[in-house]
Amino acid sequence: MLTRSPHAPASGAARLAALRRDAWREALPCFLLLAALAALLGRLGELGPWFQLKSLAVFAVAFALVLAGLAAHAPNMRFGAANRVTLARLALIAVLAALIGEPAHDAMAWGSIAVAASAALLDALDGPLARRGCLSSNFGARFDMETDALLVLVLSMLVVHFGKAGPWILTAGLMRHVFVLAARPWPWLARTLPSSRRRKTVCVVQITSLIACLGPIIALPWSRALAAASLTLLAASFAIDIAWLLRHRDIPPETAT
Repeated sequence: MLTRSPHAPASGAARLAALRRDAWREALPCFLLLAALAALLGRLGELGPWFQLKSLAVFAVAFALVLAGLAAHAPNMRFGAANRVTLARLALIAVLAALIGEPAHDAMAWGSIAVAASAALLDALDGPLARRGCLSSNFGARFDMETDALLVLVLSMLVVHFGKAGPWILTAGLMRHVFVLAARPWPWLARTLPSSRRRKTVCVVQITSLIACLGPIIALPWSRALAAASLTLLAASFAIDIAWLLRHRDIPPETAT
C-alpha cells in the first residue's frame, strides 16, 4: 500500500518560502528605485508632497497581491528574470498611478509618456526571458497579463485626468477586471483561451493609443477619436473571446479548439 510521505507538505512549504524570499529580494531594489524616481519626478515636476508616498503605496499593494498568488509559480524556487522585469514594470505603473490627482500640465504629460513608454517596452522582454530561463509558469503569464491590465486602467485614468477624453474611456481599463469578476458567477469564462496574436496585437494598440492620447500635441477632438477607436477595437476583441468561451462552455477543456 502506498502512503503519502509526511515530509511532502513540508518540502512544498519550504519551496514556497524560498520562492517568497527570492521575490522579496527582487522587490526591495524596486522599492528603493521607485522611491528615488518618485522623489526626482516630484522635484522636477513640482508635484505634491504625497506623490512619493502614493507611488510606494500603490506598489506595496500590488506586490502584496503578487505574494498572495506566488504559489502558482511553484515548484520553481526562483522568482526569475522575467518576473523581475514585470515587477519593474509594476513600479513604473505605480509612478503613473501616483500622477492622478496632481496638477496637469505639459511637462507632466511628457513625463508620463516617457514612464508609460518604458513600461510598455519592457513588456517585450519578459516572455523571452522566461523561456530562456525555463521558468515559465501560470503565475508568470497571469502576472504579466494583470500588469498589462493595470497599465491600461492607469493610462485611461490619466487620459481623463488630462481632459483628453471623457470618463467613458475608463471602460478600457475596467474591461479586464469586470471580465475576471464575471467568471465567479459564470465559471466558463475562466477557462483558458487559445493563444491569439490578435489578442496581443489589440493590447499593444490599446496601450500605444492611450499613451499617444496623453501627448500635448494631440488635442481634442483627435485624442477623443483615437481613444474611442482603440476602445472599440478592445471591445471587439473581448466579444470574440467571450463568444468562443460561450461556444465551448460545455466542452471539456482538453478537447476544445
